[in-house]
Amino acid sequence: MQLYSFLTALFCMVLTVQAQDYYYPEAGAQWEQKSPESFGLSSAKIKAVVSFAEENEYSESRDLRVAILKGFSREPYHQILGPTKKRGGPAGMILKNGYVIAAWGDTQRVDMTFSVTKSYLATLAGLALQEGHILSLDDNVYSYVWDYTFDGAHNQKITWTHLLHQTSDWSGQLWGGYDWADRPPSKGGIDDWKYRTLNEPGTYFKYNDVRVNVLAYSLLQVWRKALPVILKEKIMDPIGASNSWRWFGYDNSWVVMDGYKVQSVSGGGHSGGGLFINTEDHARFGLLYLSNGKWQGKQLLDPSWIKKALEPAKANPNYGMLWWLNNPEGSNYVKTISDRMYYAAGFGGNFIMIFPEEDMVIVTRWLEPSKRVAFLELVAQALD
Repeated sequence: MQLYSFLTALFCMVLTVQAQDYYYPEAGAQWEQKSPESFGLSSAKIKAVVSFAEENEYSESRDLRVAILKGFSREPYHQILGPTKKRGGPAGMILKNGYVIAAWGDTQRVDMTFSVTKSYLATLAGLALQEGHILSLDDNVYSYVWDYTFDGAHNQKITWTHLLHQTSDWSGQLWGGYDWADRPPSKGGIDDWKYRTLNEPGTYFKYNDVRVNVLAYSLLQVWRKALPVILKEKIMDPIGASNSWRWFGYDNSWVVMDGYKVQSVSGGGHSGGGLFINTEDHARFGLLYLSNGKWQGKQLLDPSWIKKALEPAKANPNYGMLWWLNNPEGSNYVKTISDRMYYAAGFGGNFIMIFPEEDMVIVTRWLEPSKRVAFLELVAQALD
């Protein structure tokens, strides 16, 4: 046990020292650029990555209400409950050691980002653990959120880890959405889905926005303050993000918290809402994770939280705590890219990709999702 603690501390120390070599853009300042060649990379190969992203735009409508309703048409009772916004065209940035080595599109345009929001939500869980609002991720959420949300023998077993891994199989309804109606199986009908046998928490992975919204609601209960306010104070302001980003919930997701009316935000946008943000702010967030939670010498996130967040769920080796992993044991493994690469992903081809071994962050918006692997293959060639 002592050896494990020593190795963990050494691992975090190495990453912390490495992070000191990164460039961190000041708030509101023009982001400093360097050529790919200054890092031993080929401009031609980096340009090929950019051109691919520009030429393979998400193929569905730029009117995201249309794209959302089409994309989730199989879900019974699905409706748009929160704000939406027409999107822009492809945009992105490639950072090396914090410097911009490539950018395309309008990187200051605010767009919906859908399930990339989940990785921001996970960060607030990490901060809650860091500041003692959550004592252990293995605690039952029922002991923190004692209203009806976790009633019943099954739901009372659910821990914070289960919610963060999307392995809770929480059963119920929140803000008018039913867990069983969110991304239902390809076979069966409403009765089959509704009256299914529940899986033991931790044993079955299911990507499910209703349950992620349960996590957001639960974090609101422990923070007792609007989550966008926490994100702004603890993360976005310290990393110099713009004031243009917004985080929405649904029209009906308002609760009374200590006498104040507060909106419980959503962890994605497939019913509207979620995080609306520009590419440059995404890049700052990615750089914070790349630098192991440190920004300009200040440790904003505990490195042990980041390590924990990137451990694969037992039920899905491709998934950590609301971050996707490039795990060789998983079905989504891209073998030409480092096993340590991890990423946030959202509907419509929104990605924040972190490459720790290469000191690189890539943000790309509105990339045709089926082209993700081909995009990464070009990235691998550029890094070769």
